[in-house]
Amino acid sequence: MNETLSILDLVLNASPIVQAVMALLLMASMASWVMIFQRFFSLGAIRREATNFESEFWSGKDLGAIFVEIEEAEADPIGVEGIFHSGFREFSRLRGQENTDPDAVMQNVQRAMRVAMLREEERLDKHLPFLATVGSTSPYIGLFGTVWGIMNSFRGLATVNQASLSVVAPGISEALVATAIGLFAAIPAVIAYNRFSAQVEVMVNRFEAFTDEFSSILYRSIHSGA
Repeated sequence: MNETLSILDLVLNASPIVQAVMALLLMASMASWVMIFQRFFSLGAIRREATNFESEFWSGKDLGAIFVEIEEAEADPIGVEGIFHSGFREFSRLRGQENTDPDAVMQNVQRAMRVAMLREEERLDKHLPFLATVGSTSPYIGLFGTVWGIMNSFRGLATVNQASLSVVAPGISEALVATAIGLFAAIPAVIAYNRFSAQVEVMVNRFEAFTDEFSSILYRSIHSGA
């Protein structure tokens, strides 16, 4: 308990610049934790929805029926479901026109799915740049507070007749607290960024594989007249 109070005293008695640095780092840390939890649940939901939709897609169910179910649902399709919806909607629209070139139909369908996949990649990458920024800049912001606190400690030596550890210890201690807060903000952000980036890459590869497989199905369908 005394250690906690002593650290709190160091923060409260720090110079305004060091306090500003600490406050900035604490706000960045809290914001990054909010985004970490948001990304954790969001990516988990996208993975589950992709697994459920792919199970339905490969179950042999009529694709038109799946499309109608998505159209009738209140929620906007996301992930693999959103890519399927965009591709099949464009496919159905062009197939309904007379004298349509099958290759032109497939080009438009693939373009529609690429646009949908880009939207999904943006959804997956949401908040990751902020985590990367916090992870890369927080140690340097904390280092700035450290340098400033140590500089104030040595400046304080000019006002005393005899230098001692008790004179410079408070300034150095508050400087080290700034460094610790910087690391506290940076380490979780870096770990989360690396983990989420790997998960996003896996999901993007999954989207690309589904897009290729679905394109092949539609290609065979339009050329066979089914």
